[in-house]
Amino acid sequence: MSAKQTWRQDFMREVACPWYVERLFDRLPDIMFSIKDRDGRYVSISAPVVQRCGLQRRQDAIGRTAHEIFPHAMADRYRAQDQQLFRTGEPVQDNLDLTLYPDGSEGWCLTSKEPLLDARGAVIGLACISRDLVELSAAGLIDDAFADSIDHLLGNHGQAIRMEELAARAGLTSAQFNRRMKKIFHLPGNQYLMKLRIDHACRLLMEPALSIAEVALRSGFADQSALSRAFRQTLGCSPRQHREQQRALPIASRSGWMSRLQAATDA
Repeated sequence: MSAKQTWRQDFMREVACPWYVERLFDRLPDIMFSIKDRDGRYVSISAPVVQRCGLQRRQDAIGRTAHEIFPHAMADRYRAQDQQLFRTGEPVQDNLDLTLYPDGSEGWCLTSKEPLLDARGAVIGLACISRDLVELSAAGLIDDAFADSIDHLLGNHGQAIRMEELAARAGLTSAQFNRRMKKIFHLPGNQYLMKLRIDHACRLLMEPALSIAEVALRSGFADQSALSRAFRQTLGCSPRQHREQQRALPIASRSGWMSRLQAATDA
């Protein structure tokens, strides 16, 4: 571990109270933040969650589950995402979900969840953020069919996927589908698919039993050469270099592109 990495780790160990994160998210009215344990019980929530769920105080949600504070259809989807994360240990990213807006109406949001690890690398909970997509919802750019196509993309990005098929699944032309992808994810469909595959490859590289060639195939690349080209173009290093950099980090700090950015900062 480099001197900068050691300094960062030592500094964070000195932080006595982790709830500064909660207070920061309290000030972002269009983002809902929460932390849950493996049983789905809220350990922390931000003020927007309290307000939208009609609660009087933050403490009214602590120790309760999504089914106790959200409409059941929403809570069912949230629980399925949580269970997937706990089963695989992999983040949930960029899910299009229905949520409660501040005025009590239903609308779409973009949800990402990260596993929380203990010092041994075991998943003990998750952290979640959901960002409102108010303008896109009002413009009718997100609906159940489009959300279903994104679910399919997120669940099958390691397989052969054609943008035309995703567009048809959403009931759109390829051009319409790409325009919506750019507005929501700020990337056209093919580039977003590449991002998903590289992120998945970053996580697979942490499995010591997997060769780089196996990582390439499991993450949707044609072969090891294609994976290497994508890594050099996107991350500025080879898959082997990325693996070595990640192994130098503490277990609880290893997490896809987040760790890659940390390693680049510490270098």
